[in-house]
Amino acid sequence: MSTPPRLPLKSLPATSTGPCAAAQAALDPAEGESTGGAEGVISALRPDTQQGDGRYPVAWLHIRAPKGAIPTATSRCLCGRDLSAVGHRRVLALISDHTAHRDNCPLRTTQEGKAAA
Repeated sequence: MSTPPRLPLKSLPATSTGPCAAAQAALDPAEGESTGGAEGVISALRPDTQQGDGRYPVAWLHIRAPKGAIPTATSRCLCGRDLSAVGHRRVLALISDHTAHRDNCPLRTTQEGKAAA
């Protein structure tokens, strides 16, 4: 019994004998250059419809307590406060201290409120 002849494989790529340059990627348009839209048409920008109520974050309390691991926490404020704690008791103490800092932070209390107190 003889083995059948092997058929040639389809679409074998031709091997090159030397280095070849990689294809260049298409360049993005430069700033101010037309992007293919209609020229001479001014696009209208809508005003920001999400108006804030004047509040913004001042202090952050970040607590990390993975299951089975030691908890950690950081307390940061725009006034310069940057504290951290590691362990159950210290994290609980930092949470209490962060809550107390909200009432005493110079960025949250106004001068009028201090004079009235």
